[in-house]
Amino acid sequence: MTQTPNIGEMLFRHTSDAHQIALEWPWGGESVIHLPRWEPLHVGGMAIDLSPTRHVVYLVLAAFLVWLTMWLAGRALERQRARGGAPRGMANMIEAVVLFVRDDVAIANIGRRRGALFAPYILTLFWLILYCNLMGLIPFGATPTGNLAVTGALALTALATIEISGMVALGPVGYLKTIVFVPPGTSGVTAVLLTLIMIPVELIGKVVKPFALMLRLFANMTAGHFVILSLMGLIFIFGHIGAARWAIAGSSVLFMLFMLALELLVAFLQAYIFALLTSVFIGLMQHQH
Repeated sequence: MTQTPNIGEMLFRHTSDAHQIALEWPWGGESVIHLPRWEPLHVGGMAIDLSPTRHVVYLVLAAFLVWLTMWLAGRALERQRARGGAPRGMANMIEAVVLFVRDDVAIANIGRRRGALFAPYILTLFWLILYCNLMGLIPFGATPTGNLAVTGALALTALATIEISGMVALGPVGYLKTIVFVPPGTSGVTAVLLTLIMIPVELIGKVVKPFALMLRLFANMTAGHFVILSLMGLIFIFGHIGAARWAIAGSSVLFMLFMLALELLVAFLQAYIFALLTSVFIGLMQHQH
């Protein structure tokens, strides 16, 4: 009798991080690539393990693909313009996406002058997150953005960019007013009390915005893989139910294909949302209340 696989173990094995990369072959069996383990770095009595993991490998690969995409598109556009022709093919598509993110995301939400300064950062966020999202949809792949450490690091860069740009744009006094907020139309004791209440609210709001970016990206990229793997597990769970197993298997495969198509859309959508909301938050910090 064939033993039913552990669906829970399969879910967490494919979505969690690890110090090895398992290549599962369609004809059965797998090959495991063990990543190097380094000595922990001891800082202040704490041991920090900086050994590469599966998500780190695919994150570096995503960064390399971003660079390769821009380099190839740039060379192709340069050759096409040197011949006096209009952009075409893949280079035309890449240029269209870059212009859309620059003009309709960065500049539209931050402003013409300052938006152009932040456009390279917003574009980097968009393309890096997009490639990380797509990594989990290819054979033998993994999704770095399904890791809270990755999305948290991206959110921290957004927080630093938002707050530092606000300090530069508003100056020390103007930036302080985004924390010490006196509600309009109040004075005296009422103004003091409301200001004391609003200070922690404003500080929490500064942290909550990137925290929400972190959780939104992580949850959306992880949930889709859980659904797909759960549908796959149904085939094994109900595989012993006579002729009905073919109907269950067929239905599971159809739903899996639908979810994969949806995940492809979500990969683009979440990269766009992260870039858009970061641009909105940067734009909000360029002006006082």
